[in-house]
Amino acid sequence: MRQAPSDRFDRRLLAPMMLGAMLNPINTAIIAVALTPIGIALGAPASEVVWLVSGLYLATAVGQPLVGRLVDIFGVRTLFLTGGGLVAIAGAIALLAPATHDSLWWLVAARVILGLGTCAGYPAAMHMIRAEAGRTGIESPASILTVLTVTTQTVAVIGPTLGGLLVGSWGWRATIAVNLPLGLAAIVLGWLYFPRSTGLEPARSDRPHLDWPGVALFAVSILSLLVYLQNLSPTLIWMLGIAVIAGAGLVWWELRAPEPFIDVRVLAGNGPLLLTYLRSLLTATISYVFVYGFTQWLEEGRDLSATGAGLVLLPVFAGGIAVSIAFGRSPEVARKLILGSIAQLLAGVLVLFMTEGSPLWFLVVAMLVLGIPQGLNNLAIQTTLYHQAEPERIGSSAGLLRTFMYLGAILASVIYGNIYGTHVTSSGLHVLGWVVVGIAVVFIVITAFDRSLARIGRTSAAADHDRNDSTVS
Repeated sequence: MRQAPSDRFDRRLLAPMMLGAMLNPINTAIIAVALTPIGIALGAPASEVVWLVSGLYLATAVGQPLVGRLVDIFGVRTLFLTGGGLVAIAGAIALLAPATHDSLWWLVAARVILGLGTCAGYPAAMHMIRAEAGRTGIESPASILTVLTVTTQTVAVIGPTLGGLLVGSWGWRATIAVNLPLGLAAIVLGWLYFPRSTGLEPARSDRPHLDWPGVALFAVSILSLLVYLQNLSPTLIWMLGIAVIAGAGLVWWELRAPEPFIDVRVLAGNGPLLLTYLRSLLTATISYVFVYGFTQWLEEGRDLSATGAGLVLLPVFAGGIAVSIAFGRSPEVARKLILGSIAQLLAGVLVLFMTEGSPLWFLVVAMLVLGIPQGLNNLAIQTTLYHQAEPERIGSSAGLLRTFMYLGAILASVIYGNIYGTHVTSSGLHVLGWVVVGIAVVFIVITAFDRSLARIGRTSAAADHDRNDSTVS
């Protein structure tokens, strides 16, 4: 194999990085169109079928920082290949599972395994980018980060369509079985192009021990919180109590652990990184409120078909891709976040004027406005994390970022579920609009007063600009 170029990022790494980063979002997208066919085929109620979604969310919310930490310790290649293997196994389970009611839980198990397998992709990509930056001397790999952002956003566009094609051509089973070839492809690409060592992971003799008590407390805290949020009920308040107790225990333990799973001291002292995690949560909450809550109103309140609602939402993702490409070359993040936060606020305001009689062009314009933060915020948050996280913990930091994103997705479902209740109305949509406005205001405030953002990308932008332009050439 030829040597990697010393003056720019090794473009051979792009294929496994892009595939790894897309495995999780594509499985989140394509399952949406398969839930009803699976329920009909297996005779399972919606309350059970929904675990196909919840199972993956719960597995990835816990698994992302755990696998990210393992990437930091053992390197990219081992964890990426293991993840690809788990993805392939999940696809094989779906392919072989019998079409009976009991097999639904085999599919749920496959989705949990799938969630754990996809956890390696994003932390591995961020670890690899950091390692390549050290090797080449390019501190601001804006082009590579843009490629990852555009990849995940493109998947969001084609995911539901791909899911529909799979169901129409091969049945519901194909929406999970497709992971068999995807997992095998990840194994092949990771084996061919990811190095055995990147130089960021510690030497074998210096490897820290994994903090299993910390992992267990983190898992119990997050799982209890997410289960409670997904099923808000007075009878489950004890789950929230477990989450609080486990969270307090996690902080107590990690402050005393010699090699903590989550370095609470460093994290508490890194205010800018904590704000980045908060922005990720707020951005995901707004995004999923629109993607799911607004879609429900389009179908029930505006009386559009599922196809029509999907077409109205298309400008969100298409606009996000266009904005990411347009602004991706610049490593600066402050202006992206400010512009994105203003667009979020404007999108929420536009919702306040929507009624059953609103013309389609007005709805499309609102979605185009929402596409601006969809592109800018996600790109800027990813770049910010890259600069704020400690290099030796870039994998676990990237994984924790995804955990906050999933928490935002679940918060969004709690918000629109409780606001709509049993009937989706325009008045309920307007309440959602005010919620979006409120979240956007919080986003603007924590961004406008965060002085650390102004430093990101500026010091090395001039030196790296020319080399960044040639990164993917």
